[in-house]
Amino acid sequence: MNSVATIRDHLAEYLKTNHMTLNQFSEISGINSGTLSGTLNGLRPIGMQQLDRLTAGMGLTEGYFYELYINECFVHTSPDWRRLGPFLYRCAELGKVDCMEEAVNLIMDNLSYAPLLFELAEQLYREGKLEAAKPLYRCVAESEKMQHSERLALSQYRLFTIGLSKDQMSNLTLATQFEFFVDRLDEPYQLDGLNDLINVYASLRRWDKVKNLADKLKLKAMIHYELYKTLREEEDKPKKQFVFYVLYSYLALGEACFYYEEYEKALQYVSLYTDYSWVNDPSDEEIVVIRQFEEWAEGNRYLYELMSGKTEVIQSYMDYISERENEIFPALCAIVNAANRFDINIDSVLEAYDSFFMYQEQSSRIGKISEHYTNDQYGTLLVSLGTYYLKHQDYNRGFELTLRGLDFAIKIKNKDSILECIKLFEEFRYWADEEGKLRYKKLIREV
Repeated sequence: MNSVATIRDHLAEYLKTNHMTLNQFSEISGINSGTLSGTLNGLRPIGMQQLDRLTAGMGLTEGYFYELYINECFVHTSPDWRRLGPFLYRCAELGKVDCMEEAVNLIMDNLSYAPLLFELAEQLYREGKLEAAKPLYRCVAESEKMQHSERLALSQYRLFTIGLSKDQMSNLTLATQFEFFVDRLDEPYQLDGLNDLINVYASLRRWDKVKNLADKLKLKAMIHYELYKTLREEEDKPKKQFVFYVLYSYLALGEACFYYEEYEKALQYVSLYTDYSWVNDPSDEEIVVIRQFEEWAEGNRYLYELMSGKTEVIQSYMDYISERENEIFPALCAIVNAANRFDINIDSVLEAYDSFFMYQEQSSRIGKISEHYTNDQYGTLLVSLGTYYLKHQDYNRGFELTLRGLDFAIKIKNKDSILECIKLFEEFRYWADEEGKLRYKKLIREV
C-alpha cells in the first residue's frame, strides 16, 4: 500500500481501474452515491461503517485501511470520540490490537478521554476481549497516574489479571506493580484483588507476602461480613461470598506456616477455617463454601501431621483421597515429599496413582484452583518424584522425571525449580546415560 495515498485516493483509483461509476459502486458497497461523492471530494469525513463497506466493496480484507484511517482521522485532526470509539471497538473485534495501541497513544495526554476509554475497556473486558482491553486500561492508568482515581486502581487490577501467564518472572513484576494499588480499589474489588495477589505470591513461594496479604484479607473480609451483608443481594459485590475470603485467609496463613515448617501453628489455622460459628444463618451458597473448607481441613491435617514426622497417618491420608479425586494431586505432592524426607517406600502409592502424575488443571466444588499455584506444585512434584526414584536407584525413571521437571520449570520460568533440578541432576550425574546428559545439556542452554 502506498503510505502517501489517502483512502479517497485508493477509492478513486479503484473506480478508474475498474471503469466503474459511483452509482455502480454504490450498489456493490451499499453506500449512498451522494455520500460517496462527498467522500471523494473531501466534503465529509469517513465513518467506520462506511469505511468497512467501502473496503468490502473493493474486495479487500477487513481492516485493510485502518492504518490510513488513524493517520487521516486522528493524527491530523482532533480525535472525535464518535469516530474513535467505534474504531477502537471494531479493531477489538478484528484483533487489530496494534492499531488500537497506535490510536490511544495519540490521546494519552488528554484526560477528558480517560472515562470514555475506561468505559469501553470495561465493555471489552466483560465480552472476553481481554487483549484488546489492555491498551485502553494502560492508557487510562498512564493518563491518571497522578489522579489517584478509582479508575486508575481498577485499570491496574485489570492489567494485573489480564497479564498473568505461565511466566513466573513476569507474574512477579505484575504482582509487585498491582500490590501498590490494591488498597485503592472499591471495597468489593479489594477482596478479589487481595485473593488474587495471595494466589500469585503463593505460586512464587513468597510466603512473607502471603502472610501479610492474608492478614489484610481476613480483617477486611470480617468487616465486610459484619457491615455489608446487604451486598449479598446486590450486583456490586465480590466474586465469592464474604465467608470464603475469611476462611481462605486462614487457609493461606496455614499454608505459609507449613512452608516455614511451623506445623503446630499450621494446625491451629486449620481449626480456624473449620470454625464457622460466627456465620449467622448461612445461605446455601455459604454452606457449600463451608463444606469445601471442612474437606480441605481434613486433608491438610493429614498433610501437616505427615510432614511433622507422623508417618503413620499415610494410610489414613490414602483412605481420605480414595473418595476425593480433587484431593489426590495435592496429597501425592505431600506424600512424595514426606517419602524423601523420612526415607519411606511409597512404590505401591505411586503405582496406584500413576495416572495423576500428568499435568491437569485442579478444581474444587467452589471453583478452579489457581493455575499459577498448580503450576508451581506440579513442578515441585516432578522434582520430588525424580529425587525419590534416583535415591531408590531407579535411574531411568529418576532422570526422566528430573529432566521433565527442568523442562517444565524453564517453560514457566520458575527459578527455584530450575535450580532444584540442576542440583539434583548434578548430584546423580555419574549414573546418567549419554542420552540423558545430552537432553540435560540442551535444556541448560535454554536457562
